[in-house]
Amino acid sequence: MRLAYQYRLRLTKQQTATFEHWLELCRRQYNYRLAERFNWWEQNRCDIDRCSLEVCHLPQLKYKPNYYSQKRDLTNTKILFPDYKDIPSHTLQDVIARVEKTFDRWLKGDSKGFRSGRPRFKGKGRYRSLTFPDPIKPEHLTGKFIQLPKIGKVKMILHRPIPDGFKIKTATITCKADGWYISLSLEDVTVPLLQTDVSPTPDNTVGIDMGLKSFLVTGDNQEVEIPRHYRKAEKRLKRLQRQLSRRNKGSKRRQKSINRVAKSHLKVANQRKDFHYKTAIWLINQSQVIAHENLNIKGLAKSMLAKSVTDAGWGQFLQILNTKAASAGCLVVAVNPRGTSQECSDCGATVSKTLADRWHTCQCGASYCRDHNAARNIKHRAVGHPVLKAREMSDAIAGVI
Repeated sequence: MRLAYQYRLRLTKQQTATFEHWLELCRRQYNYRLAERFNWWEQNRCDIDRCSLEVCHLPQLKYKPNYYSQKRDLTNTKILFPDYKDIPSHTLQDVIARVEKTFDRWLKGDSKGFRSGRPRFKGKGRYRSLTFPDPIKPEHLTGKFIQLPKIGKVKMILHRPIPDGFKIKTATITCKADGWYISLSLEDVTVPLLQTDVSPTPDNTVGIDMGLKSFLVTGDNQEVEIPRHYRKAEKRLKRLQRQLSRRNKGSKRRQKSINRVAKSHLKVANQRKDFHYKTAIWLINQSQVIAHENLNIKGLAKSMLAKSVTDAGWGQFLQILNTKAASAGCLVVAVNPRGTSQECSDCGATVSKTLADRWHTCQCGASYCRDHNAARNIKHRAVGHPVLKAREMSDAIAGVI
């Protein structure tokens, strides 16, 4: 089993200055290696490598830089710039690995075929993390101190103990607006991953309909209010950003204003994440199978409701829900969202409604809230039965009881 624990650091002034210097050197190295790959791509982006008429000569293709060639070139970098000798070698190699990953996702795509946008060069202050890929030995973790290569012992706030038997595989130092953090990747090969062998049934499945009026409504008509953290913080953010726009570029007061704005945004992000975790755990305690709509969240984030959709954070919530459900042995099912609000959850008839119509009334006598009706349809689709068959099954079970 693999876990990730994050702790806050209490660094000395010397350690803070060292980490800031290392981040700046890694940022420059990242930009330089990315520029090497862009130069190769610009000179070799044409697929033609020979003349069909054999009357002209085409120059030989330039050698393609890859992870291993750029990693070997780090020795020359240390000769030209001795400051790089102070950074652990594997931390520098991780910078090359990041360039390799982001460049390949742009040209080739990930394992599912989705391609990312063109990689961007990191501006000053945009490179915020250092990774120590080597496993940390147990003797290097003493109490609240952890020993890292070429930096020594670093103090962290151990708000929860590391589980027994887990080994620290990697450590990542991250600079956030409110301080420095360390993320430890823990692994214990003796603890197996929970295998989910649960199949959706009408009894163990709950359907959820996510929206903007309420964050979600379950098939049992349980409603979770949407907190709207960003909307509540807009007034303060507007004032802070107005102050920032009046500061002179390069001044200390401008940097202080930037930090205030960053801390306000970070607080909103932390509040949203905390709400998502609590809601996910509440859902997992409700049922073994959780069904939701397979929404095109990226498309919705470009619509008229972009700010509200982004403030709700559906994508982050579903990611957290899947992770927590996997560790708890539960199942999360994504169903086709087409027509879930228009169909009647009792008889299956289509009842046309606009976005302003918030109540579902059907000729069969069914009368539900629009979101409650959609949540019931989502549950029926996850179970895999038609609406009428699911209703007959529930009636039969009720008669036996």
